Amino acid sequence: MTAPKDCVICRLLAGELEVSMVHQDEVCSAFMDIQPVNRGHVLVVPNRHTAEVAGLKEKESARMLVVAHQLTRALRKSGLRCEGVNFFLADGEAAGQEVFHVHLHIFPRFKGDGFRLVLPPGYKRRPSRNELDATAAMIKKAIE
Repeated sequence: MTAPKDCVICRLLAGELEVSMVHQDEVCSAFMDIQPVNRGHVLVVPNRHTAEVAGLKEKESARMLVVAHQLTRALRKSGLRCEGVNFFLADGEAAGQEVFHVHLHIFPRFKGDGFRLVLPPGYKRRPSRNELDATAAMIKKAIE
């Protein structure tokens, strides 16, 4: 695996730093977040270094979601307080990404845990169907 020497996730995967591993296979790994939102907060990462989701191979992104699915079931059965689960993945600095190795946060939720998303002003305004259709067309064109 070639990766920047300063990538903390690559260093964790290489065994250079302490890690509490939950899952590891040839494609991806999952381990405990050292600054959890709630107890049971896990990160799922590709083993191969890539900073952005666009850099993932389809096999990697698919495997990460399968592992996330398994972890969600495990969190609910673990005995940890878990009334719900959030997935969070920040892709790029503007999205709040601080560690530039793709990582999917999975954390248990419960009523009154204090975590919340702050939505921007104007969030309640619904775009017109024409605007939604135009946006969909731009995205569809970029897929091709």
